[in-house]
Amino acid sequence: MSTTIQLTGISGILVTPFDEEGNIAADRLTPIVDRAVEAGIHALTINGNTSEFYGLTINEALTMVDAAAATISGRAPLIGGVGRSVNEACALAQASVAAGAAAIMIHQPPDPFVSPKGLRDYVAQISDAAQGTPVLLYLRNDMIGTRTIAELCEVEYVVGVKWATPSPEKLVEAMAASPDHIVWICGLAEIWAPQFYAVGARGFTSGLINVWPKRSAEIHAALDMGNDDEALALIDGIRAFEELRAEEMGGTNVSVVKTALELMGENCGPTRPPSSWPLSEAQKSRLRGFLSEHCIVPRNGAADD
Repeated sequence: MSTTIQLTGISGILVTPFDEEGNIAADRLTPIVDRAVEAGIHALTINGNTSEFYGLTINEALTMVDAAAATISGRAPLIGGVGRSVNEACALAQASVAAGAAAIMIHQPPDPFVSPKGLRDYVAQISDAAQGTPVLLYLRNDMIGTRTIAELCEVEYVVGVKWATPSPEKLVEAMAASPDHIVWICGLAEIWAPQFYAVGARGFTSGLINVWPKRSAEIHAALDMGNDDEALALIDGIRAFEELRAEEMGGTNVSVVKTALELMGENCGPTRPPSSWPLSEAQKSRLRGFLSEHCIVPRNGAADD
């Protein structure tokens, strides 16, 4: 497995495939990974939100780290997502490192009783468990405040932040208050990347890479070259896909990706509750139209009903 990672590139978040009985079916990752590697996606993340991390048991998450590493087989850096209880997160961090992960990504705890001091201790313990492997923070709630964010960035081995709140102005404050070596990454995928690039962030996360990694790579290239008009035009082309993923309070996020894969003939199973499954017929029709428009599936649908 590669030991280096381009933090300012695309961090593709892989789905977790299930079989017809609802069990992990990691072999179904192969065409997804092959397509992403061929498109030049800079790093692939397992156990992220598009991986349905909170819908997996800890043993399933451990299984997926090894499975993703085997499937990628050193062709791209692997990022291992970790989280939940501090002990589970530490165990998953150690397993990710053992599997050859180039970095780990710490999910922000959804615990309702998170204190700034406790959050710093949480990150520090996981960082220690990662044994010197670079650590990325996945920030989905900036209400913890700029000072706390800066303190988290001072934890040893923390090298970057995937900023996943629609608040570029708060990102600017956090960047100014934090150590200079921290890399700030758009954690809200392609749609928000131009706004985040404008204030100094670089790179972005992506669930689209499971379906259409070539478009993600084109968007990244345009942004990196400063071709903002081209980047915006390319992003407009995926807006229908991303708007579908944002429906039902974001509950269709992974459902749209998995349904698209099914329509492409790459069945990765349903999503697990509380994600929304299946898509409504209207949603599925719009998704089929998007895939056909961009020649991702034939006009009649690769796996049409």
